Amino acid sequence: MARQLSPTTIKKFEKLLAEERNRISELLDTHEREREEAHRSETSSERTPDPTTAEGGSMAFEYQKELAVDFSLFDIVRKIDHAQDRIANGNYGNCETCGNAIPVARLGVLPHASQCVECASKP
Repeated sequence: MARQLSPTTIKKFEKLLAEERNRISELLDTHEREREEAHRSETSSERTPDPTTAEGGSMAFEYQKELAVDFSLFDIVRKIDHAQDRIANGNYGNCETCGNAIPVARLGVLPHASQCVECASKP
């Protein structure tokens, strides 16, 4: 059954979501700067590693891995934004699928959760 979280609890989660969003945004900015620096150093060097060599293949793999991590971080930012919208709309803390309350303990671990454990675990 849907319930309203107390204003104090909502403020706690608003703060937690904002802090997490800022932390992830800073991390994404750092990753972007590091990629730009690596790209500048690669293009300014006399030799760029051939992607068919072990060194070039390793660099390509690392780049793909970094992009996958960033994609996951962007997804979390999107979920945080959605949770902040749900707070603004008064729907935060209730499962989007079944409408039941999401336990505060779950929100404490995953403040951007939009489903209860039962609904989230369904395929």
